[in-house]
Amino acid sequence: MKIGFIGLGIMGSRMAANLIKAGYTVHVFNRTPEKAEVLKGDHVHIKKSPEMVAMDSDVIFTMLSTPEAVQEVALGDEGLMNGMGKGKVWIDSSTVNPSFSRQMAELAEQLGFNFLDAPVAGSMAPAEKGELVFLVGGKKTIVKYCAPLFKVMGKKFIHVGDAGQGSALKLVNNLLMGLSMYAFTEGLVLGESLGIDKALIFDMMEGSPIAAPMVSLKRQKISTGDFSAEFPLQWLQKDLQLATQTAYEQGIALPGTNIIKEIFALAKQAGLADKDFTAIYQYLSKEQSQ
Repeated sequence: MKIGFIGLGIMGSRMAANLIKAGYTVHVFNRTPEKAEVLKGDHVHIKKSPEMVAMDSDVIFTMLSTPEAVQEVALGDEGLMNGMGKGKVWIDSSTVNPSFSRQMAELAEQLGFNFLDAPVAGSMAPAEKGELVFLVGGKKTIVKYCAPLFKVMGKKFIHVGDAGQGSALKLVNNLLMGLSMYAFTEGLVLGESLGIDKALIFDMMEGSPIAAPMVSLKRQKISTGDFSAEFPLQWLQKDLQLATQTAYEQGIALPGTNIIKEIFALAKQAGLADKDFTAIYQYLSKEQSQ
């Protein structure tokens, strides 16, 4: 099985590296060509366009930042759609809105190839260790065919349902992650303003039913002020925006998410876009001190 991989950022580069380590021949493309250079090797072929990746691959993964980026790679000049054919599989692991995934699935069916939406739960470290969780939407037979690839890059995969359902569960996951981190951050800022040591607040929260386990995973970043990106703040803000967009499409209200996504947007505008999303603490702390 020949694999294509398009999008070699924080997550994609590590996912592709694990496929290469497992012995797969991987055809890669990145819009910033320099990022593909780190994957050079006997089983790696750097291509000049998504179309060329698709032409030479059986299964093509995309791991991109936004629905607009996915659409450009898929449908643009020299897009991957031009290289797809019967029996091939496109797996989009980008975090996008469910309606977009369903649109791509319908287009794939019209053109005679297969599509799965398979975003992942997990950030940089799990991607590097091959411990991601794939949330997969699409036909069961195609999920089974691609299962060995999911197992190379992840500790498990969950077949959520039809096309779009993997993306739906991923938005739920990231909504909860964003709101949980924000809630903890507000509590932390309040506690510090009252003279409580940051470490004591963490110690109290860790292992308690109040705080999500993610708080423990991110403790070092907040404690040391090292906000180097594992999951950039701008992409969490984008995911919260996609969640509210999807809620609008579904005719439901997400009042809390709408407010908090705008606070993350303010943090992004304040220069924290490329920092880890835990930098929301840095933003709130600075706002309170001004």
